[in-house]
Amino acid sequence: MEPQSKAAARGAAVALMLALLEARPRHGYELALLIAQRSQGAIEFHAASLYPLLYRLERQGLIQGRWVERAGERRRRYYKLRPAGRQALAAQRQNWGAFLRGMAAILDPKET
Repeated sequence: MEPQSKAAARGAAVALMLALLEARPRHGYELALLIAQRSQGAIEFHAASLYPLLYRLERQGLIQGRWVERAGERRRRYYKLRPAGRQALAAQRQNWGAFLRGMAAILDPKET
């Protein structure tokens, strides 16, 4: 993958994580499952890329994690969106919306 493609993929990953945490706190495995389900398998995250991303977003102050222990279950780290994360998500939505509209205008066969 070219450097620009990697940067775009990284930006998309941030947008996906923030968007899924907007509704409620979730743990990493749940985030990975939701992304795979909602994208119908087109996008998948593995632990090797998912957790470093979550840790980075937490260090940046966009999300906050906390460990939760429930009887009969493994201990899980749940992440929630912080105010800075909501602002970043709004900017991501605006940027991705403009990008996708531009792509659609170029890829539309009626415009060629």
